[in-house]
Amino acid sequence: MIIVTGGAGFIGSNIVHALNLRGEENILVVDDLTDGTKFKNLVDLKFKDYIDKDEFLLKLDSLGKIKAIFHEGACSDTTEWNGKYMMENNYEYSKKLFHFAENKKASFIYASSAAVYGSNTICKVDPAYEQPLNVYGYSKLLFDNYVRKNHKSNQVVGLRYFNVYGPREFHKNKMASVAFHCHNQLLSEGKVKLFEGSGGYDNGEQRRDFIYVKDVAALNLWFLDNPETSGIFNLGTGRSQSFNEVAHAVLKWHGKGEIVYIPFPEQLKNRYQHFTEADMSLLEKVGCTHTFKNVASGVKDYLDDLASKSL
Repeated sequence: MIIVTGGAGFIGSNIVHALNLRGEENILVVDDLTDGTKFKNLVDLKFKDYIDKDEFLLKLDSLGKIKAIFHEGACSDTTEWNGKYMMENNYEYSKKLFHFAENKKASFIYASSAAVYGSNTICKVDPAYEQPLNVYGYSKLLFDNYVRKNHKSNQVVGLRYFNVYGPREFHKNKMASVAFHCHNQLLSEGKVKLFEGSGGYDNGEQRRDFIYVKDVAALNLWFLDNPETSGIFNLGTGRSQSFNEVAHAVLKWHGKGEIVYIPFPEQLKNRYQHFTEADMSLLEKVGCTHTFKNVASGVKDYLDDLASKSL
């Protein structure tokens, strides 16, 4: 059996979908459906069973043979400052699954985050560049460090996701991608909103490594297919692009609209990544040659998908 925690969430449900495309249905989905709207991400998926995330921990001992655990479940709100809550969800829970996977000799492929790099413009898997700006990023870094110290024999892979966008993110609200927000703003207001210049960048020219969620799912499955490979890896495209490029891709798809620039929020000052670009050298070293979509092609595919589901 394959376990996917956060399986009703954004990346988790895309991983389940990618597994289904392979004909894999012996999947246990673990999540928290307090936000019941997330059920929509499960409707078209095929899996053996669903279990609540808290109940799941109580039943670990009763589970049979496990092939792999994709651990995507977490509090991913970078603006959440309840450190106790963040550590319980992102650190303690992850440690329990880490040791469970080890005991089961199962592959353990988990979601880390580019938030571990903070304001560093060099995003390289190296402690010298790991300086998170918020408790979310710290919780992810702390678990990465725990893995570094305690990994023994089974496959363990940490994937530091950069700015992921694509289908099945509707429930993320303010934490949804720039592409998602631009699309909805254009539909409701006829224009898209980006931040004014900040951090030495002009209006809308702040840059991130935007990665399409279907590429993220594909890379998760690549590691499943290569169980001899362990480690912590960046998962971006290796190329930064501006927020303006995302907005223009949305405008092009719609064939209308304009960009307006709004003041940079006070609460984000000194807590905002103005530039990220994944150093992909470690992934290349282990022989992964996946070709990633750029913003133009990824946004088009994403909006095509949204349009098809609204018909």
